[in-house]
Amino acid sequence: MATVTPAPVKDTKGMADPRTVRTALYSWAFNVSRRDEEPPDEVAKVLAWFERKSLPTSSLADRMRVRAALDALTRKLDGTTASASTIRRKRAIFHNALNYAVDAGRLTDNPLPQVPRKAPEQVAEELDPASVPDPRQALALLDAVRTQSARGRRLVAFFGCMYYAAARPAEVIGLRLEDCDLPRRAWGTLWLRETRPRSGSAWTDSGEAHDRRGLKHRPRKAVRTVPIPPDLVSLLRWHITAYGVAPDGRLFRTQRGGLIQDNGHGEVWAEARMRALTPAQQASQLAKRPYDLRHAAVYTWLSSGVEPQVVAARAGHSVAVLFRGYAKCLDGAAVTANARIEQAFENGSWRGRKLPHVCPTRTGHHPNQGETHREKAPIPAIQCQ
Repeated sequence: MATVTPAPVKDTKGMADPRTVRTALYSWAFNVSRRDEEPPDEVAKVLAWFERKSLPTSSLADRMRVRAALDALTRKLDGTTASASTIRRKRAIFHNALNYAVDAGRLTDNPLPQVPRKAPEQVAEELDPASVPDPRQALALLDAVRTQSARGRRLVAFFGCMYYAAARPAEVIGLRLEDCDLPRRAWGTLWLRETRPRSGSAWTDSGEAHDRRGLKHRPRKAVRTVPIPPDLVSLLRWHITAYGVAPDGRLFRTQRGGLIQDNGHGEVWAEARMRALTPAQQASQLAKRPYDLRHAAVYTWLSSGVEPQVVAARAGHSVAVLFRGYAKCLDGAAVTANARIEQAFENGSWRGRKLPHVCPTRTGHHPNQGETHREKAPIPAIQCQ
């Protein structure tokens, strides 16, 4: 809505710069929790300008006004084209807002379906393999996290959950002791139940910086079961022994007991890249974000020959998303599969065996010579006596 609102106005004379407008609309006009607060003077001026210049909702019965709003949805603040997924998401929200206007009696019908549109350009969703660390690099990064500082030692198991269990950072933040099965010498299990994304205290009902939601693209009470290898089991057992758990059972917390913050673990990760990677690798996209550890886990599982449907279930993907996002990795898995098939053929092939000798004089042509014409019926090869 902050993107659409600047479009249906009488004129743009006196409008503030795009970033100031976006801040005023996004952080104040459409933020329900701040409507009782007094905005800063700069924001108040922007909102007052929109009160004077905005056209009534009924003006959106004009299709050209709707088209101008749709054009605004396709652009980012810097004027470049937004991604296809962003355009689709914002268009859907705009469509719902117009439906609400119909229910409120401000419009007779929703004009959006009547406006022809060009489908947004598809953006490649395929993951760039250059950003994914291999197992040796991933372990070196985890070791660099562990050895750099006290804060790093508190976070090595946090990053380990991303690498060994393909967990998203927001899923690891809320991980509790009761969600873990950690035997001494065997594979364990994590039950991922919720995410704790950072939305900002201004956008959560609780007033906390982190929201509490269900798993991504899953029903609120869905649970994802992820078997974890002994390496991660040992790492988590060590972490619990060294740091205990929070009063609510969370495994990971800051030194002051708070939730892990993005900027905090981001600083630790940046330092780990400096310690574990070469200058050329540091300048590249390799392991640029902690999230790339999750991609590394999925790549490792697929490259090891694990069935895609099993990988998708453990990573919390649909199979379709897995095939789109990890297509290049699946290409590599195909090479592995081809090698296995070839090995199976070799075990029962003529390779290495003595083949029957074919006499060229009895077949009418030498086996190494190409045929210059087709016979009505092929002449069978006859063994020389």
